[in-house]
Amino acid sequence: MIVRRCRPQFVVVVTMSILSILCASACRGDNPYHFLKVIPVGGDGGWDCLCVDAAARRLYVSHASKVVVIDLDKEEVVGEIADTPGVHDFAPAPELQRGFSSNGQESKSSIVDLKTLKTLSKVDTGNNPDVIRYEPGKQEVYVFNGRGDSATVFEAKTGKIVTTVALPGRPEFAAVDSKAGRVYCNIEDKSEVVAIDTKTHQIVSAWPIAPGEEPSGMGLDLEHHRLFLGCRNKLMVMMDDTNGKVVATVPIGERVDGNAFDPGTQLAFSSNGDGTVTIAHEDALDKLTVVQQLTTERGARTMALDPATHKIYLPSAKYEPQPPAEPGAPRQRPKIIPGSFKILVYEMQNASNR
Repeated sequence: MIVRRCRPQFVVVVTMSILSILCASACRGDNPYHFLKVIPVGGDGGWDCLCVDAAARRLYVSHASKVVVIDLDKEEVVGEIADTPGVHDFAPAPELQRGFSSNGQESKSSIVDLKTLKTLSKVDTGNNPDVIRYEPGKQEVYVFNGRGDSATVFEAKTGKIVTTVALPGRPEFAAVDSKAGRVYCNIEDKSEVVAIDTKTHQIVSAWPIAPGEEPSGMGLDLEHHRLFLGCRNKLMVMMDDTNGKVVATVPIGERVDGNAFDPGTQLAFSSNGDGTVTIAHEDALDKLTVVQQLTTERGARTMALDPATHKIYLPSAKYEPQPPAEPGAPRQRPKIIPGSFKILVYEMQNASNR
């Protein structure tokens, strides 16, 4: 009998394939996510986006006129970045030890030292900067101006403005693929996605997202070149980011404002203001399957994902009771109870065994 020894590379590939299949099977199971805990934050005012710096084990949360910094391992507040009026978003650049905020009320971006959390300088942007992204390929920052229909691009190291990219409408969310040399942005009022070339800073593609409408959040599967767009007509759209083709859709909750994609589990998330997170599995390049409608809290409309632990984080707060609305009266925004701001943490079932 002849016995052939398996090559180590073959064993690794087979092992990874088996683990991938097992993980995918578990992720498609019933209700893969459950509530874990609350991280108390406190303070007054509203919030918008939050982001994870997985390498530094930090979570940055926009809150009124500051950015709250949370240690992801301790899951507690460890600091804050002050003087960011009307902050919408924060983008860390770990290799530079710098971070960048979008200060909507003053139309500026703060450049922050991530070690000290002190503001080093501020950069003038367009009107009402909203989402902000760091592009590591050229070490540039893209600030998308919500009421300016533009993107301000500046050097991360110096704060020097490189250019202003005119956009065809109101930008809402963005994602970066440095390997492809692209920055993608939702144009909410046009129901389309634009692709910006990072070398020329020019829009090279503009794609309609039909049957989706008014895209808000955006997640990105870098490996498979898939965008996940949360749309206000209660759809999550999966789009091929090489040609703009819509390849799949699934239903989601109401008032979506955040999306994420986890490459480790192939799960796409949509955080909805109605108090749900829609979780779908990317079964194939043209197939999404909803695996869970996770109940969260009303108003928990934005989210961030930690790819290392697969946990998801959603800002929330308690609201004052609202009196019944008069017939035909405009809807009133509920008032936040002072000091009730918090972060909801959800994890995968049996996450410690994964």
